[in-house]
Amino acid sequence: MKKNKYGLLSMLLFCIVLISIACGNNQTDKQVTAESKKDTPLVKESVAETAKGPVININDTLSVKRMVLTMKDSAANMERVGMKLGEIYGVKLGAIIKKYNLKTTGAPVAWYKGPKAPYFFEAGIPVDKKPSKMPPGAYMKQIGTDSIVVAHFYGPYNLLPQAYEALGEWIKDHKKTLKGAPYEIYVGDPLDAQGKPKDPYKVQTDVVFSWK
Repeated sequence: MKKNKYGLLSMLLFCIVLISIACGNNQTDKQVTAESKKDTPLVKESVAETAKGPVININDTLSVKRMVLTMKDSAANMERVGMKLGEIYGVKLGAIIKKYNLKTTGAPVAWYKGPKAPYFFEAGIPVDKKPSKMPPGAYMKQIGTDSIVVAHFYGPYNLLPQAYEALGEWIKDHKKTLKGAPYEIYVGDPLDAQGKPKDPYKVQTDVVFSWK
């Protein structure tokens, strides 16, 4: 099997890391997923980094149009969310991608209906085309070319809510209105070539707010 940046093995390992993070951070109210067109930022602002805080860079830009193969689920707590994400990304969607000879076109994405339990979410992987026959429980979701503000987050996942706070302040300060649900994009691979966890401050996670 040809290896690519978002190969199924790498994706499965990525999900294992997400599960371990979720299990170890029960106080984290993780919200929603994200992506942006990083090569054409319109405005760039930086949120000050504290001694032990994350690095958060904010870009006002445009989203990339993508088709995302998704599945919906729910969980009573963040530990269960992590386990179900691992199953969706690494097993269920991976099997569909392989069966229908699809190509992944971006990093895993996830939308969350709200920040509190029970958690209702939709997890997906961008692909190059729609399956010839849509499998039961699978959906196609479109990410359009919307105006978005993105928090490029570097740091431990349990500090990710700070990215949401920074984006909320940006929306307020710029007198914008949210359009649709925010989402997260897991841009950086949390594992190195040997399969070991990387320094979290070198792993990028994007949180995206669409605005109007």
